[in-house]
Amino acid sequence: MAQPFGTGADWVTMAPAITLALTAMLLFIANSISPNTKNRPLLVGLSTLGTVVAGGIAVAFLATGTGEEAVSLYDGALVVDTMSLFFTLIFTSVTALVCIASYDYMKGQPYMAEFYSLVILAATGMTLMASANSLATVFVSLELASLPSYALVAILKKNRGSVEAGLKYFLIGALSSAIFAYGISLVYGVTGHLQLEAVASNLNAEAFPGVLGVGVLMVLGGFAFKTASVPFHFWAPEAYEGAPAPVSAFLSSASKAAGFVVAFRVFVTAFPIAELSATVDWVLAFQILAVVTMTLGNFAAATQDKVKRMLAYSSVGHAGYALIGLAALTVGGSENDLVMGGAMLHLLVYGFMNTGAFLFIALVEQWGIGRTFEDYNGLGSKAPIACVAMTVFMFNLAGLPIGAGFMSKYALFTGAVGAGFWWLAAVGAINSALSLYYYSRVVKAMWVEEPTSELTIRSTPTGLYIAVLAAAVTSVILLPAFGPLADTAYSAAATLFA
Repeated sequence: MAQPFGTGADWVTMAPAITLALTAMLLFIANSISPNTKNRPLLVGLSTLGTVVAGGIAVAFLATGTGEEAVSLYDGALVVDTMSLFFTLIFTSVTALVCIASYDYMKGQPYMAEFYSLVILAATGMTLMASANSLATVFVSLELASLPSYALVAILKKNRGSVEAGLKYFLIGALSSAIFAYGISLVYGVTGHLQLEAVASNLNAEAFPGVLGVGVLMVLGGFAFKTASVPFHFWAPEAYEGAPAPVSAFLSSASKAAGFVVAFRVFVTAFPIAELSATVDWVLAFQILAVVTMTLGNFAAATQDKVKRMLAYSSVGHAGYALIGLAALTVGGSENDLVMGGAMLHLLVYGFMNTGAFLFIALVEQWGIGRTFEDYNGLGSKAPIACVAMTVFMFNLAGLPIGAGFMSKYALFTGAVGAGFWWLAAVGAINSALSLYYYSRVVKAMWVEEPTSELTIRSTPTGLYIAVLAAAVTSVILLPAFGPLADTAYSAAATLFA
């Protein structure tokens, strides 16, 4: 007899998510024993240990082949496969860096235990999003990731910018969730199912073409918000600029990756291109989103005078690159796994280089230096090691061959060309060339320009330095390790098209 809830051995595959959930509970317990505790070593230690253990379990599963055959739980509501484990590695890596960096950034701030609990809970929700195989599970896990994120953006309650950004993020997020939920209801009304494979098997596009089409587009809109894709991107610059820099790093890297892993699974599994092309061509919709998102994001970034806001718009542009993973799919295409695998690789590398860039901004804020490009003038002479790391991040984000950022873009664009969408790759390459302009402005300010005022490095925040340097070193180390990572990503993508 089938066991719809999974066997005990099956549940072991959920160990990363369970580890994160238990870590959040331990943080709650620590806070209940000592309310308003400011024991930073304990809080950071618990948070970092939990995320590292969860990430280590995911790596062990990938290394041993766990997930090559998908493990189904709760009658298909959750599924653990290579793709979910691959993205779990992204979430836990970014979360660990953010927790370490927050050791200094949150010093003296109230609600320290709550901060770390919210970060771990959001990471738990993202991990469940990677395994969600039902539209109901997708929605619940997305909200588990989103609700703590709203509070994290507004965690600095005495900072007007933080509170304002949190309120805007919450209101727009609530609207997005409503649109997403209504789209799910329309899809359910047509198919009578929420489990993704069952949705695909019961598509009745001919009987209800309008209802199904609107439902799919509304679901797409919900994902576009989560990934900060145009035209649902306008919350991102406000939230990223107003939020604490480690939270901005967390949202722009881990949260974005979570939105994409759900979009990959839902659209490939539940809405087969061959059956829906006559009703709603969602591949065309993603092509439009990809081109507009990467172009608007890069042009907007090029016009900013604040480094943090530039990175916020830059993250919008990178969402456009990752959208190629869905925009270059074809019916029965032999290159589909290469296209989506390339997008997954880019999201992995982007997680380190973008997180590191935002954490460098947190480091600069700790030094009391301003936020504009001019304020960074001459910083390289005062903090050469940190500025070398920032240079690595900037050139990696631009796609120069000094780290894995070049290889991830190359894999993505090559996959698009192989699938016959050379024009998507061309638009991406042109936008990458444009991005070099504004990324190099940071490098020029740090190393070439003379300081406009006396620069004083007030302190050496240990946690921030460790996190920034770890992200920079990893961005470079991923280059020689790119081959095995690429094999894993392509294998994970291939399972969706099997």
